This record gives sequence, structure tokens and C-alpha cells, in this order.
Amino acid sequence: MPAYYLEALTITLGLILLMAEAFVPSKSKAWVGVLAALGLAAILGLTTIAIGPEAKPDAAWAKWPLWNFYQFDSLAIFYKSFALVCTLLVVLLSIDYRSILARFTDHPGSENGTGEYYALSVFACVGMMMLASAKDLAGAFVSLELVTVTFYILVAYMRRNIGSLEAGVKYLILGALSTGFLVYGIAWVYGATGTMSLAALPSSIANLQSTTPLLFGIALIMLGLCFKIGAVPMQVWIPDVYQGAPTPTTAFLSVGSKAAGFILTIRFLEPLLANPATSGPTLKLIFILAIATLIFGNLAAIPQTNFKRLLGYSSIAHAGFLLLALATGQAETADAPGAITVVSFYLATYLIMTLGVFFILAQVRIQRDGERIHDFAGLGKSNPLLATALTILLAALAGIPLTAGFIGKFMVFSLAINAGLWWGVAIAAIGAAAGFYYYFNTIKAMWWTEATNTTPVTLPAISKLCVATLTIATLVFGFWPQPILALLR
Repeated sequence: MPAYYLEALTITLGLILLMAEAFVPSKSKAWVGVLAALGLAAILGLTTIAIGPEAKPDAAWAKWPLWNFYQFDSLAIFYKSFALVCTLLVVLLSIDYRSILARFTDHPGSENGTGEYYALSVFACVGMMMLASAKDLAGAFVSLELVTVTFYILVAYMRRNIGSLEAGVKYLILGALSTGFLVYGIAWVYGATGTMSLAALPSSIANLQSTTPLLFGIALIMLGLCFKIGAVPMQVWIPDVYQGAPTPTTAFLSVGSKAAGFILTIRFLEPLLANPATSGPTLKLIFILAIATLIFGNLAAIPQTNFKRLLGYSSIAHAGFLLLALATGQAETADAPGAITVVSFYLATYLIMTLGVFFILAQVRIQRDGERIHDFAGLGKSNPLLATALTILLAALAGIPLTAGFIGKFMVFSLAINAGLWWGVAIAAIGAAAGFYYYFNTIKAMWWTEATNTTPVTLPAISKLCVATLTIATLVFGFWPQPILALLR
């Protein structure tokens, strides 16, 4: 099956969901979410048989001009699968969260208007999948804007909630600003090199007499990408937007949008690091961004009392670890994984841990009507199994050994040490120590703080299955990471 069928089928699924929601009368819209989940699972299965033009060069479709803008390599397969898994889990989270969506879109007794939420998530997935195969800056920009514009709607989806509307406005204004930097940077790169093709950049850079205009364009593009990945100096939107947006949207932003930003960053950096004239300044810029992001994210998370805001600041901190891995510029060797593999592995484990936490947070929001750390108090007594799962997931995010989070951080530290980035290692170590404090603050509240809200928190069937699966995966990949690494190869 030609690889581009994956995006075509995902777009078709989104359109079917819109038509079904609009023309099939029903009181509950949960079936729309179930249909979306089944469709995404089927497309995920098809990634195993999708092929690019190299596998079948004699086919008519292999000679189409499409392949000048679309690539299908191992990295594309991994990030397409990543986008599908992330969207599938967010859709399942949304099904159990629809009571809150209904309360703030129409009224508590009606689910009218909630069906589109699943379709919008699928359309965002299409943009992420297209980003994974982008071969030129123009196509990458269009794909990225499909993701961003969809999130404008998803963030402000609860139109009867002031916090959601405020988050939507902030995300829109800062998103438009970052898009301006991105487009301006692309224009400078095109003006300096005469090409938007990422594959043609190395040869174009080699013929330049002066790299100053190109480096200016690179700086502008990186500034725009910092918004997408949640890094300093374009991180200011994250805490407010994470707090105000619907919880499934926050989960999607935290994992899916960040991964979309990083795959574009990886694609953009690959040709730049192939030339000594641009590799040195680019790596220095990324290193500075990594240090600033690690410091801000970890230290700002310490005083937080709202759990969603804490996850927002911790998301910034994790972006710092990922940037530190990229700043090493390490290539893949037979003995050790390179920067791209480490970033991809870290994102995969981050997906597992973070979405598991958001499944639990969503039910605390529904059943205890709160998102503060104090709202988790007493969970260890009222539901020990659920508290144990959340403890494991938070400990993994902090980087406790024998969890997937530890493997990801260990790889980042190994790369930084091998590259001699000792300042980065020191700052990352301080950040990791800070992470222990603010993650374990929530663990302490669950097990040792008396609850003021004694409402028992129980998970619905879908959330229970997802939390159990993600928690087990967090432990399994903590001592057996080979399946994820095999996918990257």
C-alpha cells in the first residue's frame, strides 16, 4: 500500500466522523469517539504494510511528483505511528471526559457539539503525520499550521467556560506571533540558499560565500519552533493554556503537539548539521535554548499548586532535556544511539507516562471537580490501586530507575557527557533533582495528606484499561526498551 494512503485514510475518517455526528441523530455522542478510535487503530495497523517508492520503483504512483515533497523512511514511520497512538489515546480520554465537554458546550443534559471534538483530533493527527514526511520547508509549514489551527479550536472548545476561552485567545495570539517568526525565517533561508528543499540545503550551503543571512533565518525558525515544542523564550503560553483548555486537549498539546514540533526540528536540523559552517552556531543556539528551558521549567514548577499548571511547567522542563540531546549533535553509531534516536525514544516514553497521568487527572476533575494537587489528597486510602498507578507514572516522569522515564533521561545524560557538555549535564542534574521534588509533592498528597474532599475516585472501563496498560508499559520499558528502539530502526 502506498504510504500516502495513510494520510488519505485519516482525512477520510475525519470527514466521516463529521458527517456521522451531523446527520445521525443520537442523544449520546460516545459512539462517534468509539468510531474514531476504531478507525485510528485500523490505520495504525496499516502502517505495517505501507511502502514508499523505493520499495516499488516500477509502480505508476512511485513516479508521481508527490515524492519530491513527501518521504517515507524509518523516522517517518515511527512518528506517524506516534501520532496515531497519541490521537487514539486522546480520543479514548475524550470519551470518558464528555460530561465536562457537554456541560460547557451546550448544557449538561446534552452532548450536542461534542462529536466534532473527535473529528478535530483526527484532523490534527493528519497534520502530525504529514510533518513526519515533510521534505521541504513549505510543506512542513502547511502541515504544522494544520496542527496549530486545529488546536486553536480544541483549546477554546468549552465556549461556556471563561478559562477555556481565555486560553484560546492566548494560544491564538502567541501562535500567530510564532508563525510570523517561522515564515520570516523560512523566507531568509530561501533567500540565502535559493531552495526550500531540505535535501538540497547541504549543497546550497556549501556554495555560500557568507552564512550570516542563513544563520539569521535559522535563528528565526528556531524561535518559531520553540513555541511548538514549548521551549524558552516562547514558552509563556503553556501554563495558562494547559490550565484553561479541556483536559484531553491539554494532554494532546503536551504530547502530540510537542512531538510534531520536534520531528520538524529534527528534519530541519539534519541538513544544517551536515555542514561545518552551520553546525557549530546551530548547536550553540540549541544548547543555550536547552539550558534556559531546563532552568525555567524545573524551577517554575516547584511552587505550583494546580496540577495542570505543574504538568505545564514540567512539559517545558522535558523540552529542555530533549533540546539538550539535540545540542550534542551526536550521530548514530553501532555502539550507541544518536541524538535523533534518543529524542524519539524519550518522546515515546513521555507519551506513555504523561497520557497515563492525564487519564487519572481527568477523572479527578470530573468526580472531585478540581485540578489542584490538594484534590488528590487521600487517594491512597480511597483507591490504593489508582494511587499506586499514579505514583508509578509520576515517579517515571521524575526519572526513577526501573521505569521508562529513567532510561530516557539516562540516554540524554550519556549523550551530553560524551559530547563534553558539562554545563548542560550540571543544569540537567539540578533540573532532575527539582523534578523529584515537585512530582513527589503530588505523591505525598495522595498518601500522607488528609483529604478535605472525600469523594471516591473510580475509573470508567476505558480509562481503567488505558491506565493499567500505560502503567505496565512504563515499568516494562524501564528494563526492556528494545521494542521502541527496534521501531526506530
